[in-house]
Amino acid sequence: MAMQPVVRVQREDFELQTEINRLTAGRHDIGAVVTFSGLCRDEGGALGALELEHYPGMAEAEITRISNLAIERFELLGLTAIHRYGKILPGENIVLVIAAASHRQAAFDGANFVMDFLKTSAPFWKKEHGKDGEESGWVSAKDADDAARDKWSGEK
Repeated sequence: MAMQPVVRVQREDFELQTEINRLTAGRHDIGAVVTFSGLCRDEGGALGALELEHYPGMAEAEITRISNLAIERFELLGLTAIHRYGKILPGENIVLVIAAASHRQAAFDGANFVMDFLKTSAPFWKKEHGKDGEESGWVSAKDADDAARDKWSGEK
């Protein structure tokens, strides 16, 4: 039976160690756990908050699809992907990916793969709110994010 990823899109914060413990509890086949946690940065002191919106149901489905691809491709033994939405202040968590595998390289590659696709394929929209109260509008996707995603098409 294939392992199912844990995927959550939520307004509430998450706690890194709690999520690692959930993924690894009672497991003796896992030899490596790689985590990526993305935080809201203050953009040199100019950003007051980042507002994240998502397409409910579709965001979870796309993250699950990406996660299942990673599990299959890198033979992961566990995967958690959590993405927050709402208004997030500098220093607060935005996203968490935890990949567990028998060996470190698979765990690193799995986490990296999920993040590269999550940044470009999952239906999230970002709006920046300046410290001065001004909204900068919705943030456009970056070409670098597309390039990071596209590098996986030529690799096994």
